[in-house]
Amino acid sequence: MGNAVAREDFEWVYTDQPHADRRKAILAKHPEIKALMKPDYNLIWVVVLMVLAQLIAFYLVKDLDWKWVMFWAYVFGSCISHSMTLAIHEISHNGAFGNCRAMWNRWFGIFANLPLGLPYSISFKRYHMDHHRYLGGDGIDVDIPTDFEGWFFCTRFRKFIWIVLQPFFYAIRPLCINPKPISRLEIINLLAQLSFDVVIYYYLGIKSAFYMIAGSILGLGLHPISGHFIAEHYMFLKGHETYSYYGPLNLLTFNVGYHNEHHDFPNIPGKSLPLVKKIAAEYYDNLPQYNSWIKVLYDFVMDDTISPYSRMKRKLKGDVKQD
Repeated sequence: MGNAVAREDFEWVYTDQPHADRRKAILAKHPEIKALMKPDYNLIWVVVLMVLAQLIAFYLVKDLDWKWVMFWAYVFGSCISHSMTLAIHEISHNGAFGNCRAMWNRWFGIFANLPLGLPYSISFKRYHMDHHRYLGGDGIDVDIPTDFEGWFFCTRFRKFIWIVLQPFFYAIRPLCINPKPISRLEIINLLAQLSFDVVIYYYLGIKSAFYMIAGSILGLGLHPISGHFIAEHYMFLKGHETYSYYGPLNLLTFNVGYHNEHHDFPNIPGKSLPLVKKIAAEYYDNLPQYNSWIKVLYDFVMDDTISPYSRMKRKLKGDVKQD
């Protein structure tokens, strides 16, 4: 089962996150980056095509044997479902219609959410904005694992189980760390999702409904794309809080791997983040980076010095404004 890791608490830091200062320095030297701060209208058509692709898949699997339903749920459904969660990530930053049409992005996020089977878009947006404003903030940033996760998932076998159960922990963590009153849009998101799920079950049957839910859960658990959950902020090198990934899976994930670039410029859509890196290469080339999310998953499990506790955490000062 592996040996328990040495770390027994989070890495508490007493400095601000690095992204605001780096953003300021980059814009002073490369003001042309401001021209990239605009919506990616191609995202709209990509999301529509992804929704249509899943609707076709729901139809195609409805009469398959269960073993093939499971096969396609993992091989295809999991990939497109995880990719859709990252499209929703883009939409949460108003990347589809821009800041001037913020509500259009919220409605579009609910639409993109439909083939996932589980309501996600509106709640994700509320908590994700906190993650950017208060990175590592104690009691605010729900991307940080709970103390129980850090304490219990401390051996190789348990860390493997933790990766498998990532969807579960991401779902319950906000309720444990930073519960918020349910909003009107969250209720609409829930009702729209339940209605869609009932329609899929009624017209296509249990296998299509199972494919939809299973694909989402499998895609967010033990899956190569899920390496980004750990790669983004887990402290493999002491003192470094955010890491970028420059491998091929960025093609399926709206360049979420360009994570230092994204936190520096959250209002620049993923499509343009490689250009940010190219323009400001002197700021990014020497930062720690990855080229394989699979290797990140392997190293997380096998390295006894890494665990869910391997995150920077900070006490927040002053007023905290949340969505």
